[in-house]
Amino acid sequence: MINHVVLFKLKDYPSTEKTEIIAELKSMLLRLKDTIKELKHIEVGENYELDSKSFDLALLSHFDSVEDLDAYRVHPEHLKVVKRIGETTDARAAVDFQF
Repeated sequence: MINHVVLFKLKDYPSTEKTEIIAELKSMLLRLKDTIKELKHIEVGENYELDSKSFDLALLSHFDSVEDLDAYRVHPEHLKVVKRIGETTDARAAVDFQF
């Protein structure tokens, strides 16, 4: 199996707006489980410290194979989420590994 881990750092938003965007992104990401069959498991968590210098949101997802991860990457529903994430974030870090 492949573990896909992604961290997101939001742009500099006021606290209330940042909280709303985090909730929106989390919801969008979690809904992918309902539409992308290759996605076997997904967890999304926000940093407990809202004004952290670190990342704001973490995505953990599992796939049976690299091919399934590749299918997820180009899936139209995933691309919609990617677009919104691109509009709201300044930084992203990712790692994919077998487990």
